[in-house]
Amino acid sequence: MASLFSRLKKGLSRSRDNLSQLLPSQNDSTEHVNWDDVEDALIMADCGPSLSMQLIENAKKNKNNPIAGLQQAMLEKFPQPKPLHEPTQPPFVLLVVGVNGTGKTTTIGKLATMFRAQGKSVLVGAADTFRAAAVDQLAVWVQRAGADMVRQHEGADPSAVAFDTIQRGIARAYDVVIIDTAGRVQTDKGLMNELAKVKRVIGKALDNAPHEVWHVVDGGTGHNAIVQVDKFREVAGTTGLIVTKLDGSAKGGIVVQLSHTYGLPIRYIGVGESLEDLMPFDAKSFIDGLLPETTS
Repeated sequence: MASLFSRLKKGLSRSRDNLSQLLPSQNDSTEHVNWDDVEDALIMADCGPSLSMQLIENAKKNKNNPIAGLQQAMLEKFPQPKPLHEPTQPPFVLLVVGVNGTGKTTTIGKLATMFRAQGKSVLVGAADTFRAAAVDQLAVWVQRAGADMVRQHEGADPSAVAFDTIQRGIARAYDVVIIDTAGRVQTDKGLMNELAKVKRVIGKALDNAPHEVWHVVDGGTGHNAIVQVDKFREVAGTTGLIVTKLDGSAKGGIVVQLSHTYGLPIRYIGVGESLEDLMPFDAKSFIDGLLPETTS
């Protein structure tokens, strides 16, 4: 099995190749760098204009190796890793949010598999009751993971599903409870109000729950990902991000921009379709995979 870093580097190859065409080589000194090209490269990689300028100003401080300077500048944009907010007594309750098409359902299945591989019992609540196909897809992943699921009829009240899932999680002493939610367009006020209700009901079913709220974001959506995170954070109280689809048209700079803009930890990134391609996020490994190699 390939190492985490080699899979990450392969997944980010498109972004890295595009950046390499405009970034300086490691042997260039700062005075020989065309910084306009560097700015263009970063903007095209979805770092955004403001962040790109900040990164360049910091990269210039390394007079001898602009790539190493850029690596350090990017690294500083990520918050220090934080441990999960886990309760003293199980279950650990995780609420997963995001719009349709981000890979949210698949990601939940992969998370359930990862928790099961750690020896934990997992219960998944299928609160995306508006799309029967999504529930069926989730059921396949849950069964494959060796986890259990709570589901109700199509169109059932999502809050009721969430409440029932928490109650069962407590009664049967599950280690982890994951609540799926309907893929919501952040501009739909009614649907976002429903999401807020789901979160409130979870808190009533178990004090201080959910313990974590993770937002699944499609890395290929560029600026729209920023807009989504802003709205979901306001409504659901997002505590962490999962950025998916970084192996396709996505440009890796969006991960840096998301982290810098909101200070939220990136918990996992997806660089492929297979189970092993959902990887715990490590800022240094990510930057090493995104930028051309440097020896210093």
